[in-house]
Amino acid sequence: MTPTQDSKPALLQELRTLLGAAHVLDEGDLSAWEIDWRKRYRGRALAVVRPGNSEEVAAVVRACAAHGVALVPQGGNTGLVGGGVPDASGSQLLLSLARLNRIRAIDPANLTLTAEAGCVLQVVQEAADGAGLLFPLSLAAEGSCTIGGNLATNAGGTQVLRYGNARELCLGLEVVTATGEIWHGLSGLRKDNTGYDLRDLFIGSEGTLGIITAATLKLHPRPAASMTALAACGSLEHCVALLMGARATLGAGLSGFEVMNRLSLALVARHFPQLAQPLPPASWAVLLELSDHESAEHARSAFEALLEQALEAGEISDAVVAESQAQSHALWHLRESIPLAQSEEGLNIKHDIALAVSSIPAFVAAADAALLRHDAGIRFVNFGHLGDGNLHYNVQAPEGVDGAAFLREQEPAVNRIVYDAVVAHGGSISAEHGIGELKREELAQRKSAVALALMRAIKQALDPQGIMNPGRVLAEP
Repeated sequence: MTPTQDSKPALLQELRTLLGAAHVLDEGDLSAWEIDWRKRYRGRALAVVRPGNSEEVAAVVRACAAHGVALVPQGGNTGLVGGGVPDASGSQLLLSLARLNRIRAIDPANLTLTAEAGCVLQVVQEAADGAGLLFPLSLAAEGSCTIGGNLATNAGGTQVLRYGNARELCLGLEVVTATGEIWHGLSGLRKDNTGYDLRDLFIGSEGTLGIITAATLKLHPRPAASMTALAACGSLEHCVALLMGARATLGAGLSGFEVMNRLSLALVARHFPQLAQPLPPASWAVLLELSDHESAEHARSAFEALLEQALEAGEISDAVVAESQAQSHALWHLRESIPLAQSEEGLNIKHDIALAVSSIPAFVAAADAALLRHDAGIRFVNFGHLGDGNLHYNVQAPEGVDGAAFLREQEPAVNRIVYDAVVAHGGSISAEHGIGELKREELAQRKSAVALALMRAIKQALDPQGIMNPGRVLAEP
Protein backbone atom coordinates (compact mmCIF):
# COMPACT_ATOMS: atom_id res chain seq x y z
CA MET A 1 0.00 0.00 0.00
CA THR A 2 1.54 3.31 -1.11
CA PRO A 3 0.24 6.66 0.16
CA THR A 4 -0.19 9.50 -2.31
CA GLN A 5 2.29 12.37 -2.25
CA ASP A 6 -0.47 14.67 -1.01
CA SER A 7 -1.28 12.40 1.94
CA LYS A 8 2.27 12.26 3.32
CA PRO A 9 2.53 15.86 4.65
CA ALA A 10 -0.97 15.68 6.08
CA LEU A 11 -0.26 12.41 7.88
CA LEU A 12 3.06 13.62 9.27
CA GLN A 13 1.47 16.83 10.54
CA GLU A 14 -1.30 14.81 12.19
CA LEU A 15 1.29 12.56 13.83
CA ARG A 16 3.25 15.56 15.12
CA THR A 17 0.07 16.88 16.70
CA LEU A 18 -0.60 13.48 18.29
CA LEU A 19 2.90 12.71 19.57
CA GLY A 20 4.83 15.97 19.53
CA ALA A 21 7.32 16.93 16.83
CA ALA A 22 10.24 15.41 18.76
CA HIS A 23 8.73 11.95 18.31
CA VAL A 24 8.12 12.11 14.57
CA LEU A 25 11.44 11.77 12.74
CA ASP A 26 11.50 12.21 8.97
CA GLU A 27 14.86 13.89 8.43
CA GLY A 28 18.48 13.11 9.23
CA ASP A 29 20.09 9.74 9.79
CA LEU A 30 17.41 7.13 10.47
CA SER A 31 19.67 4.13 9.81
CA ALA A 32 19.34 2.87 13.40
CA TRP A 33 15.74 1.98 12.55
CA GLU A 34 16.11 1.30 8.81
CA ILE A 35 18.91 -1.31 8.86
CA ASP A 36 18.44 -4.72 10.46
CA TRP A 37 20.87 -6.27 12.95
CA ARG A 38 22.50 -8.50 10.33
CA LYS A 39 23.00 -5.50 8.00
CA ARG A 40 21.19 -7.53 5.38
CA TYR A 41 18.02 -5.47 4.95
CA ARG A 42 18.21 -1.72 4.38
CA GLY A 43 14.97 0.16 3.98
CA ARG A 44 13.72 3.72 3.86
CA ALA A 45 10.96 4.86 6.18
CA LEU A 46 8.35 7.49 5.48
CA ALA A 47 9.12 8.54 9.06
CA VAL A 48 9.97 7.03 12.42
CA VAL A 49 7.35 7.60 15.12
CA ARG A 50 7.88 6.98 18.83
CA PRO A 51 4.59 6.84 20.74
CA GLY A 52 4.81 6.86 24.52
CA ASN A 53 1.83 4.71 25.52
CA SER A 54 -0.77 2.32 24.14
CA GLU A 55 -3.30 5.07 23.47
CA GLU A 56 -0.77 6.91 21.31
CA VAL A 57 0.01 3.69 19.43
CA ALA A 58 -3.72 3.29 18.76
CA ALA A 59 -3.97 6.90 17.56
CA VAL A 60 -1.05 6.38 15.17
CA VAL A 61 -2.68 3.25 13.75
CA ARG A 62 -6.01 5.05 13.24
CA ALA A 63 -4.24 7.89 11.43
CA CYS A 64 -2.36 5.46 9.18
CA ALA A 65 -5.54 3.54 8.41
CA ALA A 66 -7.27 6.78 7.42
CA HIS A 67 -4.41 7.76 5.11
CA GLY A 68 -3.77 4.26 3.73
CA VAL A 69 -0.22 4.08 5.10
CA ALA A 70 1.41 0.81 6.14
CA LEU A 71 3.17 0.40 9.50
CA VAL A 72 6.21 -1.61 10.52
CA PRO A 73 6.40 -2.12 14.32
CA GLN A 74 9.89 -2.39 15.79
CA GLY A 75 11.24 -3.26 19.23
CA GLY A 76 14.99 -3.61 19.78
CA ASN A 77 15.71 -4.26 16.07
CA THR A 78 17.57 -7.48 16.88
CA GLY A 79 15.56 -9.73 14.54
CA LEU A 80 17.31 -12.05 12.12
CA VAL A 81 14.74 -12.45 9.32
CA GLY A 82 14.12 -8.88 8.10
CA GLY A 83 10.74 -8.58 9.80
CA GLY A 84 11.24 -5.30 11.65
CA VAL A 85 12.61 -2.79 9.15
CA PRO A 86 10.74 -0.91 6.41
CA ASP A 87 11.04 -1.74 2.73
CA ALA A 88 12.88 0.53 0.29
CA SER A 89 9.79 2.37 -0.96
CA GLY A 90 9.88 5.22 1.55
CA SER A 91 6.14 4.73 2.05
CA GLN A 92 6.04 2.65 5.25
CA LEU A 93 5.88 4.24 8.69
CA LEU A 94 8.32 2.77 11.21
CA LEU A 95 6.61 2.57 14.61
CA SER A 96 9.19 2.23 17.40
CA LEU A 97 7.92 0.86 20.69
CA ALA A 98 11.07 1.85 22.60
CA ARG A 99 9.27 4.43 24.76
CA LEU A 100 6.74 1.87 26.01
CA ASN A 101 9.27 0.65 28.54
CA ARG A 102 7.56 0.50 31.94
CA ILE A 103 7.16 -2.44 34.29
CA ARG A 104 3.49 -1.93 35.12
CA ALA A 105 3.07 -4.45 37.92
CA ILE A 106 4.59 -7.43 39.72
CA ASP A 107 2.30 -9.87 41.54
CA PRO A 108 4.50 -12.29 43.55
CA ALA A 109 1.53 -14.26 44.88
CA ASN A 110 0.26 -14.86 41.34
CA LEU A 111 3.80 -15.29 39.96
CA THR A 112 3.22 -12.68 37.23
CA LEU A 113 4.81 -9.51 35.92
CA THR A 114 3.19 -7.05 33.52
CA ALA A 115 5.56 -5.17 31.22
CA GLU A 116 5.18 -2.87 28.25
CA ALA A 117 6.35 -4.05 24.86
CA GLY A 118 9.43 -1.82 24.73
CA CYS A 119 10.90 -3.22 27.96
CA VAL A 120 14.30 -4.73 27.30
CA LEU A 121 14.35 -8.42 28.20
CA GLN A 122 17.20 -7.95 30.66
CA VAL A 123 15.21 -5.26 32.50
CA VAL A 124 12.33 -7.73 32.89
CA GLN A 125 14.73 -10.40 34.17
CA GLU A 126 16.16 -7.95 36.71
CA ALA A 127 12.70 -6.82 37.86
CA ALA A 128 11.73 -10.44 38.47
CA ASP A 129 15.00 -11.06 40.29
CA GLY A 130 14.37 -8.03 42.48
CA ALA A 131 11.14 -9.66 43.61
CA GLY A 132 13.00 -12.87 44.44
CA LEU A 133 11.63 -14.62 41.35
CA LEU A 134 12.77 -15.77 37.90
CA PHE A 135 11.72 -14.81 34.39
CA PRO A 136 13.50 -17.58 32.50
CA LEU A 137 13.46 -16.36 28.89
CA SER A 138 17.15 -15.96 28.03
CA LEU A 139 18.91 -15.29 24.72
CA ALA A 140 22.10 -13.72 23.49
CA ALA A 141 20.42 -10.38 22.61
CA GLU A 142 18.73 -10.00 26.01
CA GLY A 143 20.52 -6.70 26.66
CA SER A 144 18.80 -5.06 23.68
CA CYS A 145 15.85 -7.17 22.47
CA THR A 146 12.42 -6.26 23.83
CA ILE A 147 9.47 -8.17 25.25
CA GLY A 148 7.19 -7.10 22.40
CA GLY A 149 9.60 -8.45 19.82
CA ASN A 150 10.19 -11.62 21.84
CA LEU A 151 6.46 -12.32 21.81
CA ALA A 152 5.89 -11.19 18.22
CA THR A 153 8.43 -13.80 17.08
CA ASN A 154 7.71 -16.36 19.83
CA ALA A 155 11.38 -16.29 20.82
CA GLY A 156 13.01 -19.38 22.27
CA GLY A 157 16.48 -19.12 23.79
CA THR A 158 18.50 -21.36 26.04
CA GLN A 159 15.92 -22.51 28.63
CA VAL A 160 13.07 -23.67 26.41
CA LEU A 161 13.87 -27.24 27.46
CA ARG A 162 12.48 -26.53 30.93
CA TYR A 163 10.32 -23.40 30.68
CA GLY A 164 9.10 -23.27 27.08
CA ASN A 165 9.11 -20.60 24.36
CA ALA A 166 7.89 -17.02 24.87
CA ARG A 167 4.36 -18.27 24.17
CA GLU A 168 4.47 -20.54 27.23
CA LEU A 169 5.72 -17.66 29.37
CA CYS A 170 2.85 -15.29 28.55
CA LEU A 171 -0.59 -15.27 30.16
CA GLY A 172 -2.11 -12.15 28.63
CA LEU A 173 -1.61 -9.37 26.10
CA GLU A 174 -2.58 -5.82 25.34
CA VAL A 175 -2.80 -5.35 21.56
CA VAL A 176 -3.60 -2.47 19.24
CA THR A 177 -5.61 -3.81 16.32
CA ALA A 178 -5.36 -2.80 12.66
CA THR A 179 -8.37 -0.50 13.17
CA GLY A 180 -6.71 1.32 16.07
CA GLU A 181 -8.71 -0.29 18.85
CA ILE A 182 -7.07 -1.63 22.02
CA TRP A 183 -7.71 -5.20 23.11
CA HIS A 184 -7.22 -5.25 26.88
CA GLY A 185 -6.29 -8.87 27.40
CA LEU A 186 -3.75 -8.55 30.22
CA SER A 187 -5.11 -11.47 32.18
CA GLY A 188 -3.02 -13.15 34.84
CA LEU A 189 -5.24 -16.22 34.70
CA ARG A 190 -3.85 -19.65 34.04
CA LYS A 191 -7.28 -21.03 33.21
CA ASP A 192 -9.70 -19.13 30.97
CA ASN A 193 -11.83 -21.09 28.51
CA THR A 194 -13.96 -18.25 27.16
CA GLY A 195 -13.66 -18.74 23.43
CA TYR A 196 -10.82 -18.51 20.94
CA ASP A 197 -7.36 -17.91 22.38
CA LEU A 198 -6.59 -14.47 20.96
CA ARG A 199 -3.32 -14.29 22.88
CA ASP A 200 -1.85 -17.21 20.96
CA LEU A 201 -3.04 -15.70 17.70
CA PHE A 202 -0.97 -12.54 18.16
CA ILE A 203 2.09 -14.26 19.65
CA GLY A 204 4.35 -15.25 16.75
CA SER A 205 2.44 -13.15 14.20
CA GLU A 206 5.38 -10.73 13.75
CA GLY A 207 3.24 -7.59 13.81
CA THR A 208 1.16 -8.65 10.82
CA LEU A 209 -2.14 -8.89 12.74
CA GLY A 210 -1.77 -6.23 15.44
CA ILE A 211 0.78 -4.47 17.63
CA ILE A 212 1.57 -5.94 21.04
CA THR A 213 1.88 -3.05 23.51
CA ALA A 214 2.08 -4.93 26.85
CA ALA A 215 2.12 -8.45 28.26
CA THR A 216 1.48 -10.28 31.49
CA LEU A 217 4.30 -12.77 31.91
CA LYS A 218 4.74 -15.91 34.01
CA LEU A 219 7.36 -15.85 36.73
CA HIS A 220 8.92 -18.86 38.48
CA PRO A 221 10.56 -19.46 41.86
CA ARG A 222 14.28 -18.87 41.74
CA PRO A 223 16.30 -22.11 41.86
CA ALA A 224 18.19 -22.67 45.08
CA ALA A 225 21.28 -23.60 43.08
CA SER A 226 22.45 -23.97 39.51
CA MET A 227 25.29 -25.95 38.04
CA THR A 228 26.94 -25.69 34.62
CA ALA A 229 29.19 -28.15 32.83
CA LEU A 230 30.94 -28.37 29.48
CA ALA A 231 31.49 -31.84 27.99
CA ALA A 232 33.28 -33.09 24.88
CA CYS A 233 31.53 -35.59 22.59
CA GLY A 234 32.78 -37.48 19.57
CA SER A 235 29.51 -37.43 17.63
CA LEU A 236 26.00 -36.05 17.60
CA GLU A 237 24.75 -39.54 18.44
CA HIS A 238 26.77 -39.33 21.65
CA CYS A 239 25.26 -35.89 22.35
CA VAL A 240 21.75 -37.33 22.05
CA ALA A 241 22.69 -40.24 24.31
CA LEU A 242 24.03 -37.76 26.88
CA LEU A 243 20.76 -35.81 26.68
CA MET A 244 18.77 -38.97 27.37
CA GLY A 245 20.98 -39.71 30.37
CA ALA A 246 20.66 -36.13 31.62
CA ARG A 247 16.88 -36.33 31.45
CA ALA A 248 16.88 -39.59 33.37
CA THR A 249 19.36 -38.41 36.02
CA LEU A 250 18.44 -34.73 36.42
CA GLY A 251 14.74 -34.86 35.55
CA ALA A 252 12.96 -31.50 35.48
CA GLY A 253 16.10 -29.84 36.85
CA LEU A 254 17.74 -29.97 33.41
CA SER A 255 17.26 -26.39 32.19
CA GLY A 256 19.82 -26.11 29.39
CA PHE A 257 21.38 -28.49 26.86
CA GLU A 258 23.34 -26.76 24.09
CA VAL A 259 25.54 -28.28 21.39
CA MET A 260 28.40 -26.61 19.51
CA ASN A 261 30.43 -28.15 16.72
CA ARG A 262 34.20 -27.84 16.45
CA LEU A 263 34.17 -24.93 13.98
CA SER A 264 31.75 -22.93 16.13
CA LEU A 265 34.19 -22.82 19.02
CA ALA A 266 37.19 -22.49 16.68
CA LEU A 267 35.71 -19.25 15.33
CA VAL A 268 35.24 -17.99 18.89
CA ALA A 269 38.91 -18.81 19.58
CA ARG A 270 39.95 -17.02 16.39
CA HIS A 271 37.98 -13.82 16.91
CA PHE A 272 37.79 -13.69 20.71
CA PRO A 273 41.07 -15.26 21.88
CA GLN A 274 40.64 -13.67 25.33
CA LEU A 275 37.83 -16.15 26.08
CA ALA A 276 39.35 -19.23 27.70
CA GLN A 277 38.21 -22.60 26.38
CA PRO A 278 38.75 -25.18 29.12
CA LEU A 279 38.53 -28.34 26.97
CA PRO A 280 40.63 -29.46 24.00
CA PRO A 281 38.83 -29.23 20.62
CA ALA A 282 36.33 -32.03 20.01
CA SER A 283 33.86 -32.84 17.25
CA TRP A 284 31.07 -31.56 19.49
CA ALA A 285 30.84 -29.79 22.82
CA VAL A 286 27.78 -29.88 25.06
CA LEU A 287 26.87 -27.17 27.55
CA LEU A 288 24.56 -28.48 30.27
CA GLU A 289 22.80 -26.56 33.01
CA LEU A 290 20.99 -27.90 36.07
CA SER A 291 18.67 -25.66 38.09
CA ASP A 292 18.04 -27.34 41.43
CA HIS A 293 15.43 -26.44 44.02
CA GLU A 294 17.13 -28.38 46.80
CA SER A 295 20.77 -27.39 47.36
CA ALA A 296 24.13 -26.83 45.69
CA GLU A 297 25.35 -30.13 47.18
CA HIS A 298 22.43 -32.00 45.63
CA ALA A 299 23.05 -30.34 42.25
CA ARG A 300 26.76 -31.19 42.27
CA SER A 301 26.12 -34.79 43.29
CA ALA A 302 23.59 -35.26 40.49
CA PHE A 303 25.90 -33.63 37.94
CA GLU A 304 28.90 -35.72 38.94
CA ALA A 305 26.86 -38.92 38.76
CA LEU A 306 25.67 -38.01 35.26
CA LEU A 307 29.16 -37.21 33.96
CA GLU A 308 30.74 -40.31 35.50
CA GLN A 309 28.07 -42.46 33.88
CA ALA A 310 28.59 -40.74 30.51
CA LEU A 311 32.38 -41.20 30.71
CA GLU A 312 31.98 -44.91 31.46
CA ALA A 313 29.55 -45.28 28.55
CA GLY A 314 31.91 -43.51 26.15
CA GLU A 315 29.39 -40.75 25.47
CA ILE A 316 31.85 -38.04 26.50
CA SER A 317 35.65 -37.93 26.44
CA ASP A 318 36.18 -35.05 28.88
CA ALA A 319 34.19 -32.60 30.97
CA VAL A 320 34.56 -29.60 33.25
CA VAL A 321 32.11 -28.42 35.92
CA ALA A 322 31.91 -24.72 36.78
CA GLU A 323 33.08 -24.09 40.36
CA SER A 324 31.54 -20.63 40.65
CA GLN A 325 28.97 -18.36 39.10
CA ALA A 326 31.78 -16.53 37.29
CA GLN A 327 32.97 -19.78 35.70
CA SER A 328 29.40 -20.63 34.74
CA HIS A 329 29.01 -17.24 33.06
CA ALA A 330 32.31 -17.81 31.23
CA LEU A 331 31.07 -21.12 29.82
CA TRP A 332 27.80 -19.56 28.68
CA HIS A 333 29.75 -16.64 27.20
CA LEU A 334 31.52 -19.09 24.88
CA ARG A 335 28.16 -20.31 23.59
CA GLU A 336 26.71 -16.81 23.26
CA SER A 337 29.78 -15.55 21.38
CA ILE A 338 29.33 -17.95 18.47
CA PRO A 339 26.96 -15.70 16.45
CA LEU A 340 29.29 -12.73 16.99
CA ALA A 341 32.34 -14.75 15.96
CA GLN A 342 30.51 -15.97 12.87
CA SER A 343 29.63 -12.38 12.00
CA GLU A 344 33.29 -11.42 12.34
CA GLU A 345 34.20 -14.28 10.02
CA GLY A 346 31.93 -12.87 7.31
CA LEU A 347 28.42 -13.07 5.93
CA ASN A 348 26.91 -16.53 6.13
CA ILE A 349 23.74 -18.43 5.32
CA LYS A 350 21.72 -18.96 8.49
CA HIS A 351 19.16 -21.67 9.17
CA ASP A 352 17.04 -21.78 12.32
CA ILE A 353 15.43 -25.20 12.12
CA ALA A 354 13.53 -27.58 14.37
CA LEU A 355 13.50 -31.38 14.29
CA ALA A 356 12.66 -34.23 16.59
CA VAL A 357 15.77 -34.70 18.73
CA SER A 358 16.04 -38.30 17.57
CA SER A 359 16.21 -37.14 13.92
CA ILE A 360 18.97 -34.55 14.34
CA PRO A 361 22.05 -36.79 13.82
CA ALA A 362 20.58 -38.26 10.60
CA PHE A 363 19.56 -34.81 9.35
CA VAL A 364 23.02 -33.32 9.95
CA ALA A 365 24.73 -36.26 8.24
CA ALA A 366 22.43 -35.98 5.20
CA ALA A 367 22.60 -32.19 4.93
CA ASP A 368 26.40 -32.08 5.40
CA ALA A 369 26.93 -34.71 2.70
CA ALA A 370 24.59 -33.00 0.22
CA LEU A 371 26.20 -29.59 0.75
CA LEU A 372 29.73 -30.94 0.41
CA ARG A 373 28.73 -32.54 -2.89
CA HIS A 374 27.54 -29.09 -3.95
CA ASP A 375 30.73 -27.31 -2.79
CA ALA A 376 33.53 -29.26 -1.11
CA GLY A 377 34.87 -26.10 0.61
CA ILE A 378 31.70 -25.19 2.51
CA ARG A 379 32.12 -24.84 6.29
CA PHE A 380 29.47 -25.71 8.87
CA VAL A 381 28.91 -23.57 11.95
CA ASN A 382 26.44 -25.82 13.68
CA PHE A 383 25.17 -25.10 17.19
CA GLY A 384 21.97 -24.68 19.12
CA HIS A 385 19.44 -25.97 21.57
CA LEU A 386 19.62 -29.74 21.16
CA GLY A 387 17.45 -30.24 24.25
CA ASP A 388 14.39 -28.86 22.44
CA GLY A 389 15.35 -29.89 18.90
CA ASN A 390 16.32 -26.41 17.65
CA LEU A 391 19.50 -26.26 15.60
CA HIS A 392 21.24 -23.21 14.12
CA TYR A 393 22.60 -24.93 11.05
CA ASN A 394 24.68 -22.17 9.50
CA VAL A 395 26.78 -22.39 6.36
CA GLN A 396 29.97 -20.34 6.09
CA ALA A 397 31.85 -19.59 2.89
CA PRO A 398 34.97 -21.62 2.13
CA GLU A 399 38.21 -20.18 3.53
CA GLY A 400 39.34 -17.20 1.46
CA VAL A 401 35.98 -16.76 -0.32
CA ASP A 402 34.22 -13.42 0.09
CA GLY A 403 31.18 -13.89 2.32
CA ALA A 404 29.00 -11.42 0.46
CA ALA A 405 29.72 -13.07 -2.88
CA PHE A 406 29.08 -16.51 -1.38
CA LEU A 407 25.75 -15.35 0.02
CA ARG A 408 24.72 -13.76 -3.27
CA GLU A 409 25.69 -16.68 -5.46
CA GLN A 410 25.02 -19.71 -3.26
CA GLU A 411 22.12 -18.91 -0.93
CA PRO A 412 19.26 -20.25 -3.10
CA ALA A 413 21.00 -23.58 -3.74
CA VAL A 414 22.17 -23.96 -0.13
CA ASN A 415 18.70 -23.18 1.22
CA ARG A 416 17.10 -25.68 -1.13
CA ILE A 417 19.49 -28.44 -0.02
CA VAL A 418 19.06 -27.67 3.69
CA TYR A 419 15.30 -27.24 3.64
CA ASP A 420 14.80 -30.35 1.51
CA ALA A 421 16.69 -32.29 4.18
CA VAL A 422 14.66 -30.61 6.96
CA VAL A 423 11.37 -31.58 5.33
CA ALA A 424 12.62 -35.11 4.57
CA HIS A 425 13.32 -35.55 8.28
CA GLY A 426 9.97 -34.15 9.41
CA GLY A 427 11.24 -30.77 10.60
CA SER A 428 10.36 -27.07 10.44
CA ILE A 429 12.20 -24.33 8.51
CA SER A 430 11.80 -21.86 11.41
CA ALA A 431 12.16 -22.70 15.09
CA GLU A 432 12.55 -19.41 16.97
CA HIS A 433 13.55 -16.57 14.61
CA GLY A 434 10.28 -16.26 12.70
CA ILE A 435 9.60 -15.86 8.98
CA GLY A 436 9.84 -12.12 8.31
CA GLU A 437 10.90 -11.33 4.76
CA LEU A 438 13.80 -13.78 4.67
CA LYS A 439 11.71 -16.98 4.70
CA ARG A 440 8.47 -15.64 3.23
CA GLU A 441 8.79 -17.35 -0.14
CA GLU A 442 10.11 -20.52 1.47
CA LEU A 443 7.02 -20.63 3.69
CA ALA A 444 4.77 -20.26 0.65
CA GLN A 445 6.45 -23.28 -0.94
CA ARG A 446 6.75 -25.53 2.09
CA LYS A 447 3.57 -24.86 4.10
CA SER A 448 0.48 -26.83 3.15
CA ALA A 449 -2.16 -25.14 1.00
CA VAL A 450 -4.74 -25.61 3.74
CA ALA A 451 -2.52 -23.95 6.36
CA LEU A 452 -1.70 -21.03 4.04
CA ALA A 453 -5.38 -20.50 3.23
CA LEU A 454 -6.26 -20.40 6.93
CA MET A 455 -3.43 -17.93 7.62
CA ARG A 456 -4.56 -15.66 4.77
CA ALA A 457 -8.14 -15.77 6.04
CA ILE A 458 -6.98 -14.66 9.50
CA LYS A 459 -4.87 -11.87 8.00
CA GLN A 460 -7.78 -10.65 5.85
CA ALA A 461 -10.19 -10.72 8.80
CA LEU A 462 -7.93 -8.82 11.21
CA ASP A 463 -6.15 -6.51 8.76
CA PRO A 464 -8.44 -5.99 5.75
CA GLN A 465 -6.51 -2.91 4.57
CA GLY A 466 -3.20 -4.80 4.70
CA ILE A 467 -1.43 -2.04 6.64
CA MET A 468 0.16 -4.17 9.38
CA ASN A 469 3.75 -5.06 8.48
CA PRO A 470 2.90 -5.99 4.87
CA GLY A 471 5.20 -8.32 2.97
CA ARG A 472 6.27 -10.18 6.09
CA VAL A 473 5.33 -13.79 6.86
CA LEU A 474 2.78 -14.00 4.02
CA ALA A 475 3.51 -12.85 0.49
CA GLU A 476 1.13 -10.09 -0.60
CA PRO A 477 -1.57 -11.26 -3.04
